[in-house]
Amino acid sequence: MTKMIAQAAAPAQSTSFPPSMIIVWLLFIGGFYFLFIAPQKKKQKEHEKMLTTLQSGDEVVTTGGIYGVITNVKDDRFVVRVADNTKIEVGKGFIQSVARKTDGEDKKSS
Repeated sequence: MTKMIAQAAAPAQSTSFPPSMIIVWLLFIGGFYFLFIAPQKKKQKEHEKMLTTLQSGDEVVTTGGIYGVITNVKDDRFVVRVADNTKIEVGKGFIQSVARKTDGEDKKSS
């Protein structure tokens, strides 16, 4: 019985963290960054740029799938006409994409 206690109380051998594992973890973290984080940041910047260039007359799609035409641009939202005599205010973050730019903008980009 005393033999088992002596074995249990003996300190375990310490093993050092091998340098190769540090390299593997750094490669894993770097791969994760370039596969997931970097493309998401790029997409977010493009979306913010798209929101800043929107103007009255642009046809947009909201995240809820509603198509409409911007009639007024406010500081934090857009007023969007979705039907005759029907306007809604949509937060800028809820505009998903531009369905069609106004004619004036198309002529500038050509």
